[in-house]
Amino acid sequence: MGEKRAMRTERDSMGVVQVPSEALYGAQTQRAVENFAISGIKPWRAFIWSMGLIKRAASEVNSELGLLDTELASAISQAAQEVIEGKWDDQFVVDPFQAGAGTSHNMNTNEVIANRATQILGGNLGEYRVHPNDHVNMAQSTNDTIPTAIRLGCLWRLEELQAQTARLVEALSQKAEEFDDVVKSGRTHLQDAVPIRLGQEFGAYAVAVARDAERIERAAGGLRRLGIGGTAVGTGLNAHPEYHARMVRRLAELSGIELHASDNLFESMQSMADMADFSASLRTLAITLTRIANDIRLLSSGPATGLDEIRLPAVQPGSSIMPGKVNPVLAEMLNMAMVHVIGCDAAVAMAAQAGQLELNVMMPVIAHNLFEMMQVMIGSIRAFTEKCVRGITANPSKAQGWLEGNTVLVTALNPLIGYTQGAALAKQASEEGKNIRELALEKANAGELRHQDEDRNVSSKEIEAALDDLRGLTEGGIVG
Repeated sequence: MGEKRAMRTERDSMGVVQVPSEALYGAQTQRAVENFAISGIKPWRAFIWSMGLIKRAASEVNSELGLLDTELASAISQAAQEVIEGKWDDQFVVDPFQAGAGTSHNMNTNEVIANRATQILGGNLGEYRVHPNDHVNMAQSTNDTIPTAIRLGCLWRLEELQAQTARLVEALSQKAEEFDDVVKSGRTHLQDAVPIRLGQEFGAYAVAVARDAERIERAAGGLRRLGIGGTAVGTGLNAHPEYHARMVRRLAELSGIELHASDNLFESMQSMADMADFSASLRTLAITLTRIANDIRLLSSGPATGLDEIRLPAVQPGSSIMPGKVNPVLAEMLNMAMVHVIGCDAAVAMAAQAGQLELNVMMPVIAHNLFEMMQVMIGSIRAFTEKCVRGITANPSKAQGWLEGNTVLVTALNPLIGYTQGAALAKQASEEGKNIRELALEKANAGELRHQDEDRNVSSKEIEAALDDLRGLTEGGIVG
């Protein structure tokens, strides 16, 4: 058996609690640890950072308003800054599946900062020269700090997420230019369709991701409205009349993030719609990335028995039994990551609708899933871009080979011979193993193709011109 852990005795409103002697947290956190031994998951860094930021800003604003002793405020501010910088991440120990609204996470933050501030003032752990509730939590409630922290934490990682999406857009655009001269069969319903350039396919991927990034930016605008200062239900009870506006300004100054005061503190307390909207914008990007990853897997399939129009960089062996097999592992990773993100979004949506009256008690699971979505998206997009997209190469000979055998090229002849003759021509070409060009020329030279609108045979020159025009269509359009 392991060595018994040294403990200290603390008291809260419910009685005596034994807390690890070296822990910066205190009685209420310890109760939460014992009550909510659920998943073993700890809070995301974004949640710790944002709560630390709120506590620092609150101490400074309350001091400026003459409500908090300047020495206490200075110690709180210093301790909170250490939390912001990640110095005490190991002291944040409450499972995300915890008491509704996030009281346990808020008190974990209050106790860590109170104990550290007490140390800064020369006191001992558990002595609480700085009180977790009276000083660190002054003019605050879990009910306004947690939704504010969710907003701040998402905005804190927004630039990082958008940087990764921008790199993916750049990489896809570069491939669009690189593959611009590769003419290939388009496919609809997974069946052969008219020609397209490989560069045009990749250019469309780039635009799709860029537009999703715009959607994320628009949705993030709603997160910039802060309800801090509403305290318990939105009335601002126990907060100075100037506290809300000053807090928004101070949080913006400390974070460097554009922030706005809420125009209705009651709505900001009750509603998680801004969070659900932001989550939905991440889900939309996840849908796009899944589609692109699936296309890349199809285009690289085979190689001997698949499309094999592109080749992916080989980053690891693909099989434990089949030598030489290489799998599209980065695309598969992205698929799995986006399945997880979409699942997180579903959790956010269900939790957002679960609020009652003045509060949503599901905020801890909303916070956890939003921060997890951002973490997973940032990491998976980075890996997919750098280890897959940038190393993709085209296989022009295979693309050309598929195109030459594509009977749907007969579509170019519709204005000349009409749909019915065209369908018969495509069927015959497929049955006889001929390509459309050679069969159409053969039948035109034999006088077997009639013009659909004019009482005459179609010439071989007209056939050549029409098929060449169809290929020429791929030379227009937007690539990047």
